[in-house]
Amino acid sequence: MQPFRRALLITLLAASKGTAINAQVTTNDTLRLTLTDAWHRADTASRTIRIRRHNTMIASSEVKDLKMERFPEVGIAGSLEKATNIPVYDKGLLKPPSQHEVIHTLYRLGTDFNLNIYNGNKLNLSIASAGVEKDIADIQEDESISTAYKDVAALYLELQKSFEYRKLVQDAIAERKEQLREINDFFTHGIKLKNDVLRVELEVSRQEQLLLEINNDITLLSQRMNILIGLPDDYPLKPASDNLYEMPSIPVYEDCLAQAAQHAFPLLISAKETTLSELNLKKVKANTSVRLNMYGEFYYANPQIFLYPYNPYWYSLGIAGVKASLPLSAFYHNINKVSKAKIELEKEEEKHRDTEDRLRTDVKEGYLRYKEAVQRLDVTEVNVARAEENARIVRNSYFSQTVLITELLDAELQLLQAKFDKVAAAVTAKNKYYQLENSMGILTEL
Repeated sequence: MQPFRRALLITLLAASKGTAINAQVTTNDTLRLTLTDAWHRADTASRTIRIRRHNTMIASSEVKDLKMERFPEVGIAGSLEKATNIPVYDKGLLKPPSQHEVIHTLYRLGTDFNLNIYNGNKLNLSIASAGVEKDIADIQEDESISTAYKDVAALYLELQKSFEYRKLVQDAIAERKEQLREINDFFTHGIKLKNDVLRVELEVSRQEQLLLEINNDITLLSQRMNILIGLPDDYPLKPASDNLYEMPSIPVYEDCLAQAAQHAFPLLISAKETTLSELNLKKVKANTSVRLNMYGEFYYANPQIFLYPYNPYWYSLGIAGVKASLPLSAFYHNINKVSKAKIELEKEEEKHRDTEDRLRTDVKEGYLRYKEAVQRLDVTEVNVARAEENARIVRNSYFSQTVLITELLDAELQLLQAKFDKVAAAVTAKNKYYQLENSMGILTEL
């Protein structure tokens, strides 16, 4: 029986390991945290979410920047020039030239503008593409929030499980010590052997070691949770007294699919990327369109050398016009570009259909795993009741001197294992539920 009991104890030690918070603090120093509180704190403290929000702001600025290109390009320029006389070789290149006097100082100050009237609608298509990229950034931000919520929920549940484990082990140690006192009394009166006392003392020692490991797990989980929600590493946390065994109702599978079709982040992003490919195809086709520009110039200058005869006076001149052009070379340069853009669009459409297929399998798996986890929880509740009854019978039989101490300790250990299994099943079920909500894209709406 001893190897069997040792294997059960090792199983309990492994099951208790998770990811952790600090348990060795006073109640007054401990922050009692609900899962909703943890989500709200992570919403502002998560570095991943902050990065995504910066990406969203960058995408928004890109849209504004492109919209500014609808305004004309305007510039201002001035110049000051010095000119020499013009040598005129009226007697031949080998003879000294005569110098033709010119106006030596030239001034010019003016402004110009250029306005894109039509360029195959490329600017509007670029603005539309930037808008779609902004939508993708928004979706990715929401996705990062949902993923952070899922991670916080998983960590919170592990923390809750570790506290439940610790309470179970503390109760078991208290009960073993009470039994030890009773067995010591029997030993004193010669009813029980010293071997029974030693075995119970050994079991108490093992469970105290298990309690130490659970406390360390809680410390580690506390640090990881604090990092996620923006608190100091050693800040003590404790899950609020939520009902761990109260499960959300099992949803209807068809409703899950309908929700995922509307809110699942990979599907929404895939649809936007398909739209980007459609806009890119339109932009490539616009390379062969007529281009219309309005331009203008106005300047002051001195001297007047625009019309003959020249004179050293200030004058002004304004010019405005419309320029039309047709890039003939684009008609043959664009053939392969259009073909490439069409292939990219077909690829994105295929990726979108593949995303739909994978989403259905993810939702199906999430739905079945949650349903399975709830059913497993029901089984563990029955197992706890059976283990309690078995422990009660063996306990009475031991003190009636009809079974050995090893059978009593095995029964008590099996009861503790059954309670551990029940806690683990509840945590797994809730975790599966949040994973399902995340795959459907509605976790942040809870």
